[in-house]
Amino acid sequence: MRMPTLFLSHGAPPLVDDPTWVAQLRDLAAILPRPKAILMASAHWESAPLMLGATETVPLVYDFGGFPQHYYEVQYRAPGAPVLADQVAALMPDGEPVARTRRGLDHGAYVPLTVMYPEADIPVLQMSLPTLEPDRLLDLGARLAPLRDEGVLIVGSGFTTHGLPFLRDWRPDAAAPGWSREFDAWAAETLARGAVDELADFRALAPGMPYAHPTIEHFAPMFLTLGASGTPDKAPDQPIDGFWMGLAKRSFVTA
Repeated sequence: MRMPTLFLSHGAPPLVDDPTWVAQLRDLAAILPRPKAILMASAHWESAPLMLGATETVPLVYDFGGFPQHYYEVQYRAPGAPVLADQVAALMPDGEPVARTRRGLDHGAYVPLTVMYPEADIPVLQMSLPTLEPDRLLDLGARLAPLRDEGVLIVGSGFTTHGLPFLRDWRPDAAAPGWSREFDAWAAETLARGAVDELADFRALAPGMPYAHPTIEHFAPMFLTLGASGTPDKAPDQPIDGFWMGLAKRSFVTA
């Protein structure tokens, strides 16, 4: 069975304490075919050329600060995916280098996986984002699409809005600012129309900019997901919506 592709709003480590978000992620995982391996591209790893993470063991990268100690003690001992790393490298064009590193999973990768696949028994590989440009990520995703026929779940992990500098209420149930609501509504409607060209031009077209994304790395993984779908202009399912701390946690799955 060909695997779908996912875009996940991953959230900060405390998002695993939100019962609504946890239930949504668990329900999402329950309707997916069980993957043979998972390829993660997180907003928190930008590196060119394309880099592939640890494959023998998969350590965690606690790439955050200011949280209670127990968030730094989380473990997710997933097996490595050396075969998947070789497959990814083989799909890249001649002349485009692929580097290897022992870097582990950052929180954009492991936080949602601890909820979706808590037994940590599926091989996981994290790859870097070698660019943030939507067109190039769409092309990269299209190159990775054949992995879906091998049972690989391709996941772009970011956040539908990520205007942290403009938040004033840091409670998990804080009301969403206007820029977050407006951008989220635009993203939902544009995805529903399959208007990938408009999505790619979000910096100019989307309401709520630049507040919703003062930097764009949390929206960029969406385009890898859409590219890997093979039909980026087809409307995806959007099973997760709503807000956390005022930020839109909309997530989607493509067929």
